[in-house]
Amino acid sequence: MIAPGRAKRPGAGWPHVEPATPAELESCPFCAGREDRTPPETLRIGEPWRVRVVPNLYPAFQRQEVVVHASEHVRTVADLGDDQLALVAEAWQRRERATPGYLHALINEGRVAGGSLAHSHSQLVWLPDVPPAVAREQNLRRALEQGFEVLERDGIIAACSYAPRLPYETIVAPLAPEADPWSSELLAPALAVVAELTRRLHAIGGGPIPLNAWLHQGEWWHLELVPRLTALAGIELGAEIYVTTVAPEDAAEQLRDAYTREA
Repeated sequence: MIAPGRAKRPGAGWPHVEPATPAELESCPFCAGREDRTPPETLRIGEPWRVRVVPNLYPAFQRQEVVVHASEHVRTVADLGDDQLALVAEAWQRRERATPGYLHALINEGRVAGGSLAHSHSQLVWLPDVPPAVAREQNLRRALEQGFEVLERDGIIAACSYAPRLPYETIVAPLAPEADPWSSELLAPALAVVAELTRRLHAIGGGPIPLNAWLHQGEWWHLELVPRLTALAGIELGAEIYVTTVAPEDAAEQLRDAYTREA
């Protein structure tokens, strides 16, 4: 449901991720030189390291790992270059091949979106079965055909969902259907497009915003990017009727026109 008028209600402004504090910089366990503050790594890429993978210290599932995206204190994928994102994609793919099960890869940025540490990272969660959200997923071709294109590059297309749950929800997928992201050369370009969309969202919103992104593996694997600009409340959670304040065609136009810098 599209309801632009709700954008004017009290407290409806864009949430932003707060800047780093001295305490955050001093205590971050993911920065280079503090490797002893995490569990022993399961993967290291580069020497000195550029990406590390470690077990999650507070797992919700039996097998759950954290991919640290950079050795320096980078707080968002928007500040990672394509070369660095290619290493993140490599880490996801190498860890998937090392452990059986359905791998759910995800990114949470900002506390509103569930990010407990500000240093840019993703999580890898192994599930015994295909999760319900993937099992009941509608045809992706229809979603892309009815969606509103934002950009296309390097074999990847990004389009705003025609039925978004939240404003600026975007699908990022290979142009041609692929079933296996873990052997695909397009996973790195897809992550680069997610980072570019994040930069454009920051430009529209005037600064870093909380967001979630995740990978769905199916007949046509893809990434979904969901900015957390409004709260999911009783209508959304109880009735599964999602109310968004920005029409998807308007969101796509704004994202196409947004100024960004190269990471």
